[in-house]
Amino acid sequence: MKQSKESAPKWQELPEKAEAILEGAMREFLAHGYAATSMDRVASAARVSKATVYSYFRDKKSLFNALVKHLASERLQSIFSMPSAELLFEKPQTVLRRMAISALDMAGKEGDLMPFMRLIVGESGRFPELAQAYVNFIAKPIIENLSRYFASRTELKLADPEASARVFIGTIVYFIIVQEVLHGKKLMPMKRERLVNHLVALITESDDESKSRARR
Repeated sequence: MKQSKESAPKWQELPEKAEAILEGAMREFLAHGYAATSMDRVASAARVSKATVYSYFRDKKSLFNALVKHLASERLQSIFSMPSAELLFEKPQTVLRRMAISALDMAGKEGDLMPFMRLIVGESGRFPELAQAYVNFIAKPIIENLSRYFASRTELKLADPEASARVFIGTIVYFIIVQEVLHGKKLMPMKRERLVNHLVALITESDDESKSRARR
């Protein structure tokens, strides 16, 4: 069954030709940028006809959105949407440390994730819809999932679960941007374990615990 043009299913559920189109589109966007990439280029890279490309994706914007959805469903959201059993029975310190390390591991690996994120940031000034796709399909669901988790862990005594979720995710994203995207590893070195340990303690330690530590 062909994909609906209104919503793309997960990458692994796509027909073979649609998968080839998305893979070809990723190569073209990274090589030439959003503006210079055309549906003709994508068809050539995927080795399919232009008509086939349009049978799955109505325009370049919907094609780009499908790529962002792929990153969200296949790589990023899985980090912040662990099985309920783990979320319920493991300590928040363990859960949050695993989330942070998994995100940093993914960012440090070779592949197309970081170049694609650079593309979104670099092109978002001229094409705001690219940034909107990132917010809608990646940032918003991740923040919502983590906010619900924080709200469910009443022992953390978080006055504002959503703000805490944004602090947690924002710290990780900023670290990745400085270290990986802006090549700041040599200029501003910091071991990721140091950052993760402090971030997890910041979220999971209550005010009373923090005051007690400060008096020691």
